[in-house]
Amino acid sequence: MHALLVIAHPDPKSLSHGIAARIAEGVALSGAGNSTEIGDLAAEGFDPSFGLADIAVHRREAPPPAEIVAEQARIDRADALVLVYPVYWWSMPGLLKGWIDRVFANGWAYEAGPDGKVVKKLRHLKVHLVGIGGADARTYARHGYFEAMKTQIDHGIFDYCGACVVTSELLLDSDSQDPGLHLEAARAIGRNLFDAATHCEATAA
Repeated sequence: MHALLVIAHPDPKSLSHGIAARIAEGVALSGAGNSTEIGDLAAEGFDPSFGLADIAVHRREAPPPAEIVAEQARIDRADALVLVYPVYWWSMPGLLKGWIDRVFANGWAYEAGPDGKVVKKLRHLKVHLVGIGGADARTYARHGYFEAMKTQIDHGIFDYCGACVVTSELLLDSDSQDPGLHLEAARAIGRNLFDAATHCEATAA
C-alpha cells in the first residue's frame, strides 16, 4: 500500500515536518512493501494562487496545467492521502487550501453538471487529516472549533468529492506539550493507516 503525505509548513525543522516523518516511519513498520511519498508544498514551490487559468479549468474551457496534472497523478497513485498541517486561524494554511483549490478541480475531483447535480469522483480516495494546534482541547471545545473544522474540511471539501475521511486528528497543546508525545502519536497513526481504511469500506457498504 502507498500513502501520499502532503505537508504545508515552510520550516523543515517544524513539528509538522517531524510528525510527517514519524507517520512515514509508522507506515514503513506497518507491513512489508508499504511505502510513502512526501509532498512538501513549500519546498517544491507549489503556487497556491487560484488564477484565471484555474477558472478556465473550472469552467471546462481548458485542460489543467501540467503541474496540476502531476499533483492529481500523485494522488491517483496513492491508496491514502495524508494531510499534515499547522492550524492557522482555526483552519489549514493558505498554502494547503490553495493546493486543494487548484488540484481538486471540476472534472477530476467532482463534476458539476448543467442540471446542478454533482458527480462525486473521488469515492476511492481514503483521507487522513492531521492538524497541529497550539491551543488546548478546552479552547477548541469551548468555541466550537472542532465542529467548525470538521464541517469546513471533512464535509465541505472531501465529502463533496466523495472521498472518505478515515481519520481526522488534532494534535493540540503543541506550544506547551512535550513534542515527543505528538511524535509518538504520529508514528501510531502511520502504523494503523491502512488498517483504518476498513471504516470507509464498512461505510460504503
